Amino acid sequence: MNFEQKILICYNEPTRYYDNYLGKNISDSKDNVDLSEREFLKQIALIKKSLSKKYMSVETLAVNSDIKSAIKKILNYSPDAIFNFVESVEGNTNLESYIAGLFDILGIPYTGNGAIALGNCLIKSRTKQILQSHGIRTPKHFITEVNEVPDKNKFTLRFPVILKLAREDASIGISEFSVVQNFDAMLERLNYLYTSFKQEVLIEEYIEGRELNVAILGEKILPISEICFDGLPDDLPKIVTYEAKWSPDSTYFKHTTPKCPTDLDDNLKLKVEKMAREAFEALECRDYARVDIRLNQRNVPYVIEVNPNPDISPDTGFIRAAAAAGINYDQLLYTLSKFALKRITYDTQAAS
Repeated sequence: MNFEQKILICYNEPTRYYDNYLGKNISDSKDNVDLSEREFLKQIALIKKSLSKKYMSVETLAVNSDIKSAIKKILNYSPDAIFNFVESVEGNTNLESYIAGLFDILGIPYTGNGAIALGNCLIKSRTKQILQSHGIRTPKHFITEVNEVPDKNKFTLRFPVILKLAREDASIGISEFSVVQNFDAMLERLNYLYTSFKQEVLIEEYIEGRELNVAILGEKILPISEICFDGLPDDLPKIVTYEAKWSPDSTYFKHTTPKCPTDLDDNLKLKVEKMAREAFEALECRDYARVDIRLNQRNVPYVIEVNPNPDISPDTGFIRAAAAAGINYDQLLYTLSKFALKRITYDTQAAS
């Protein structure tokens, strides 16, 4: 059965924004592109094919900085709902929430999280503030402005610490050099990030322990995944680097394998699920999101990331968690479309 609604799949036109995405010096120019965007582009046809099984009309639109053209194309097509996969505009992730805001202004419901949630989750300092204001445990942290050098006498975080770009996702800029053991090494890493990415940096205490991914779909918490670092050389920190996500030939990619569902005792599982749901609600998420949690050596959970609109390519963790819950790929996409289409009725009622 094909429904009459028209669906528009919007995604960001892949581009090069930084000279280097890996978070370390490289010599091979083929890696000087955002592999996360390039890999997702391969899935657009598959997503369109899947949605075409349910809807009479499904089209795609690559969004770039020519917003006037995008608006014209959207209005001409007049979709009933938009599948929003726009995570940046020509590589600038700061504009991700602006596109969601544009869809709001146009009055077209869209899948996934709204502009406020997208913006708050992108800016890591704001994410931290919101989590802490709700009493949700997250690693102690410090935010530096561009080219800021922390005062050693006032620096209170315990080493080791991990350094992350404060306004990026997809593990951009994270490598084996992101975890540092002392103040001088931290300054060296800061200088590299300032030079390469020219943005503020999040420094947070590194939680040594298990890494869990909690996928949330509407009211459902899907089976919990764990990132297993078995076989990773002992001299490499057990973290999810950019290479771990996007470079199949890398050591990190080969030795960061997901296990879903993972083994947790009942009490710990309930504790992790409760924390993930609280983080989801604190950041005002809707439809779907992934909450990343680290367990320390005493199995105390810490939220390290809230990822709104996580990658839902067929081989990703979110899809793996959905499959473990008995939800196949077509069903997941259809569920997300229904979430958006229901907002048509809600908005109409609210306006009357």
